[in-house]
Amino acid sequence: MKKVIALLILAVALQTMPLSAQQPAEVEIPDLSAYILTPKPARTPRINGAKVFGLRPGSKCLYTIAATGDRPMKFEVENLPKGLKFDAEKGQITGSVKKEGTYYVKVTATNALGSYSRELRIVVGDKIALTPPMGWNSWNCWARDVTQEQVLSSARAMVSSGLVNHGWTYINIDDGWQGKRGGKWNAIQPNTKFPDMKALTREVHDMGLKLGIYSVPWVGTYAAHIGSYSDNPDGENQWIKDGLCNEHYRYEKPNGNYWQDRKEYYLHGKYSFVEADVKQWEEWEIDYLKYDWNPNTRFHTKEMKDALRKLDRDIVLSLSNSAPLADAPFFLENAECWRTTGDIRDTWKSINHIGFSQDKWIPFCRPGAWPDADMLVVGLVGWGPKLHYTKLTADEQYTHMSLWALFASPLLIGCDMARLDEFTLSLLTNDEVIDVNQDPLGYHAVPVWRKKDNTQVIYVKHLEDGSLAVGMFNRGEKPANISINPRMLGLYDGDRTVRDLWRQKDVGTLTSDNGTRYTALVPAHGVVLVKVYPGNTDKQYDGKVTYISDKKK
Repeated sequence: MKKVIALLILAVALQTMPLSAQQPAEVEIPDLSAYILTPKPARTPRINGAKVFGLRPGSKCLYTIAATGDRPMKFEVENLPKGLKFDAEKGQITGSVKKEGTYYVKVTATNALGSYSRELRIVVGDKIALTPPMGWNSWNCWARDVTQEQVLSSARAMVSSGLVNHGWTYINIDDGWQGKRGGKWNAIQPNTKFPDMKALTREVHDMGLKLGIYSVPWVGTYAAHIGSYSDNPDGENQWIKDGLCNEHYRYEKPNGNYWQDRKEYYLHGKYSFVEADVKQWEEWEIDYLKYDWNPNTRFHTKEMKDALRKLDRDIVLSLSNSAPLADAPFFLENAECWRTTGDIRDTWKSINHIGFSQDKWIPFCRPGAWPDADMLVVGLVGWGPKLHYTKLTADEQYTHMSLWALFASPLLIGCDMARLDEFTLSLLTNDEVIDVNQDPLGYHAVPVWRKKDNTQVIYVKHLEDGSLAVGMFNRGEKPANISINPRMLGLYDGDRTVRDLWRQKDVGTLTSDNGTRYTALVPAHGVVLVKVYPGNTDKQYDGKVTYISDKKK
């Protein structure tokens, strides 16, 4: 009898316990160490991340220099524009610049083993997010059960794992933080899972990272919390007045199903509280907004964009989800990112479908405007509370990361940051692959060859230094040889080096003397990602110029 009572007590406890607390302590993580291709960072300094940074005139700046190498490390900057200051200990640039223009800043990192310098272009003007945002989002891990402590844990792990040294910047809270309206502006206030949003932002900023938040222009969100619109003029949604909510003010009917009842709050209310919410985010010093609804209507997009532009801080506006292609030119002017798909899943079917259906967005990708193929489903995911290791194979994960790099998609990690395994860490810390994603030209890769049955495809992305990033993808079920040749890439007159970006080593040469092509054995569902350099020369010719022969060796 005592055993039965104990089991009943345990069952009640599990029902009332926050879902995030029910997560088992141990999750089986496969040993994928044999598949790691990325070399460990050198002990000597290397400055990583974006080479260009956008800032609006008068906006508050926070830029953290990302650098690998042994610590302690000393940072120096030269030629900072007026209004900016540098913290050499933290390696952070802060302040604001009033005058528009492009400022060329020299950044140097030095440790006991050497020194490394690189140019940083600070562009003060109308555009921000001049390279795709890189960071973490809570949804694919904790979903609606996310807590302040989990967000802080992820930020701390971003630093302790060293990801911050590779350019990862944003810590984004997705749906599930919202409580009721209130405060100075009658804005959305956090529920009890987020006891102090201002303190959270301050701690994240102190780490050199930035904080993002989530809302919708509906009465309710996808997870049934309140949005930036209401069905009542005082902003308190009718379901809250009627007591149809849980302790976090999440919509909930007795014996009901919030998903089945979603038509009651997946709608644009009569009363907008966008201005109020934006003022609250400014006070909290938020840096990124995921604005989530479908379809992404022009009115509500521009309403939010105009409200954000009134602030003295830059907040990245990221639209979600399944942005309508008809409005692509509009998104270029009114958002920094927009989701091109529905929600991603950690299956080959999802990656294969999303990853190879992005070509229609090629004309609309450029600095400050990024088509977003959704978050990275690597590591421990699960959409809360029970996590599992991604169902993608190692080769499928390389395909996932390579496509997102070539397409200049925002890179937002979706896993439990506090439990990163070595393989996942290797995927996220390959600076040569990240450089492809963060290239200042901001081009989206284009397909230059497809097999007739579409099981193989080659994508090419032009890089600022004139070289070409080339992805050879095998969508088939068996390993396959895939080749590139100079004529395919438009290269003429001279030798070119082929560099494997995942392995970070030169692996071949396209030679004008004997005519070669580079052939790689690509695993099923896998990729070989290379850089071909240098590009074509600027020199003047005296005589005939020909393409390098594409004849096989």
